Amino acid sequence: MADTSFLEWPFFEERHRRLAREVEAFAARELDGLALHAHDQETVDLTSREIVRRLGRAGLLEHACVVAPGARLDVRSLCLSREVLARHAGLADFAFAMQGLGTGSISIAGSAEQRAAYLPPVMRGERIAAFALSEPQAGSDVGAIATTAMPDGGGYLLNGTKTWISNGGIADHYVVFARTGAAQEGKAGTQGLSAFIVEAATPGLEIAARIPVIAPHPLATLAFRDCRVPASSMIGAPGEGFKIAMATLDVFRTTVGAAALGFARRALEEALRRCQEREVFGRPLGEHQLTQAKIADMAVAIDAAALLIYRAAWTKDVTGRRVTREASMAKLYATESAQQVVDMAVQLFGGTGVVSGVTVEALYREIRALRIYEGTSEIQKLVIAGAVMASER
Repeated sequence: MADTSFLEWPFFEERHRRLAREVEAFAARELDGLALHAHDQETVDLTSREIVRRLGRAGLLEHACVVAPGARLDVRSLCLSREVLARHAGLADFAFAMQGLGTGSISIAGSAEQRAAYLPPVMRGERIAAFALSEPQAGSDVGAIATTAMPDGGGYLLNGTKTWISNGGIADHYVVFARTGAAQEGKAGTQGLSAFIVEAATPGLEIAARIPVIAPHPLATLAFRDCRVPASSMIGAPGEGFKIAMATLDVFRTTVGAAALGFARRALEEALRRCQEREVFGRPLGEHQLTQAKIADMAVAIDAAALLIYRAAWTKDVTGRRVTREASMAKLYATESAQQVVDMAVQLFGGTGVVSGVTVEALYREIRALRIYEGTSEIQKLVIAGAVMASER
């Protein structure tokens, strides 16, 4: 049974505690029997779609989008949802998170028409969303984006390649970032980037390749070849793409830490169960001091990560300001420490811990990617250092 005492921290309101209980009940009721650990792409895709449908029916995707003008995403709700879902199944967390990330730019900067057209069906689980920022030569370096959007009559022609796109191949729409401005003429940097909503069925958009990874999720490389979109598909104004992308990540980066926290909590639960059941040298594994030292390290790392995550989420929700420093700290520490917690759990399981299908083995594969996507740990350190030094000037 998961420790829920942290919900009494002053970061949360009663609605957050109620949501945590709702997500827990959903996971216990709806995830059992699904192919959550399948390795073949077709089954992973089908399961992802089914999870989205069930999340929508349960009303939980209402926390991943905001339709009302001026309303803000509640980061604490996003984090709690991701933490609970990740503790149960990485694919369930993925399905929830991508509905939010894939529409985050629309929630934050979309027009009234765009919000009305795209957000309600995503919230109902009827459409699947995706966020297309990364490219083969532009991951952490957003300024290296080479995909272009050239004016063409009453719209734009998109040409380029996007990769590592979550929900690639199953999404109904993609939020795509491309160059519309001066950078097309060879000027490097983030100026001239714009954001577009591109329907998956748009001619000129192709799924170039599916990407198999160690913890199977729907991932793909997208190719745009004279992909024509109307001017009305642009989110915000021309040249605002970088600002929109960073505002979106400013919300969702903290939630990556929350997913890592969910994996870490599950790893500790599994380790504690193992320590009670396994006997070594005539007594339970948990009675050995070196085992207790590992359990202590795991517990401290989990609480420290939770404090950083919910500080960042609370600050964003209450003040509404940018939380780049706080979010980067939360993402960095939570993902790095969760990797260590899961590794310690595997160690406590011994040989059983590396057997395919054992929960801690699955967690070991799930956690690794979180130290890379939405900004690697190295990039987070640069962001944090820059913010710290700027505050001292």
